[in-house]
Amino acid sequence: MRAGRPKISDQATSDVVVRLRTPEGRDEWLYCHSAVLAAGSTYFADRLSDAWPTCQILGSRYCVEVYCQEPDLSSHVSALRLLYAGEPCSRFGVRGALGVLRAAVSLGCAQIAAACAGYIEAAPWDEADEEEILRAVPGLGAPYECILARLRPIDPAPVAGIFLSAFRLATRLSAAGPARELKSAAQEQLEYMLTEDDDAPLIALDDDNVRSQVKDCVTGLLSRFSDFLSSVLTKQKETPLVGDEGELRLELHTFVCDVSWVCQILSKLEMMKCIVLYWVGVSSDVVEAVEAVCPGCDCLKTRLKVVEVSAKVLEAVAFGNIVLPTEKRHHMVNVWIAFARTTKALIVQADRDDDEDGDAETPKANLDSEVWQGLESAFVSVVLTLPSDCQAGILSEWLQSKHVRYPDLTEAFEAWCYRSKVAKRRLSFLSDVDRVS
Repeated sequence: MRAGRPKISDQATSDVVVRLRTPEGRDEWLYCHSAVLAAGSTYFADRLSDAWPTCQILGSRYCVEVYCQEPDLSSHVSALRLLYAGEPCSRFGVRGALGVLRAAVSLGCAQIAAACAGYIEAAPWDEADEEEILRAVPGLGAPYECILARLRPIDPAPVAGIFLSAFRLATRLSAAGPARELKSAAQEQLEYMLTEDDDAPLIALDDDNVRSQVKDCVTGLLSRFSDFLSSVLTKQKETPLVGDEGELRLELHTFVCDVSWVCQILSKLEMMKCIVLYWVGVSSDVVEAVEAVCPGCDCLKTRLKVVEVSAKVLEAVAFGNIVLPTEKRHHMVNVWIAFARTTKALIVQADRDDDEDGDAETPKANLDSEVWQGLESAFVSVVLTLPSDCQAGILSEWLQSKHVRYPDLTEAFEAWCYRSKVAKRRLSFLSDVDRVS
């Protein structure tokens, strides 16, 4: 500060008193100098001019009252102090600088307001800062809207670019360490971008360009998975899988997790057809590879992920979203009823073994009960779409199985019994037509 420059609260040289007041009745008195106030604030320049005849006199000094909307007067005090000695706004922090900005705008301190706005716009924010900024800045006027630049919606093109870049990363082969963590983060954020909650999805679900490139990425992932399955089955036929089981198990689990995640994304984009057709075609190979790499109770988590994918595929068929020929529906039900039944039995066995070993507190591998119930309902629905003879074969095998408790096909059994019993009467007109013809 230059030599001889007045200081705030210097009563000996002060010629004006600023009285800060709040709606609650709090007030604070500051001894100031009219030259400093008028030079840095249009509000005080007006109040201390000859055009303002009602300025109060307190002793030998002018008295200017300032009514503050905030219960805390510290922001106005800081703004007045900055008129005397410029200080970096960073010393106040984001929310402190925001308070000073509001005070500076109300007092017409353009230079202080610009400095605060520049600092807030450039500084990092936490969530509480953002909420406070969103409450305060829109009411300050157009010159300060630049502060909100990082919070504004962006054009669809950059959103689509970010989405597709993240999707390519999320469907690549997993690497170790940070790369794997980045892939998991990308998958999580892609799900969030497509989630319809209080806000609309960030990406347009009917964008043909996005859908086309997503399909290409999914096709690439499924092609790599098919190559892996072929490799596993070829090795199994040539030599027993000894020595590299751990690596194969990890790679199988990674692929199945990626396919399960892709199902969630494709479901939101209404693109499940490509995954359904693929999964039905490789069902037998998937089961054979899982049995080869993860026999018995080994790698239950991988088996459960396979069940999860199959549940999503079967539900898409059961709801009629994807139309499959009879042969494919029959094959799919046969394969996955057997696999789900075996997996359910292995879970029971693993739980029993843990209890006997005293590991009752160890988290047990399993799926959410809703997944099992959804899969069971899908089995029933798809079975009931098959010709009566196909239903009879499936139900006969189910009734003879020692794992008859899952899936529970009782509803399908009851429907088959009723349809079979009344079939001749309900379809008697067909016989009449045949006789006439």
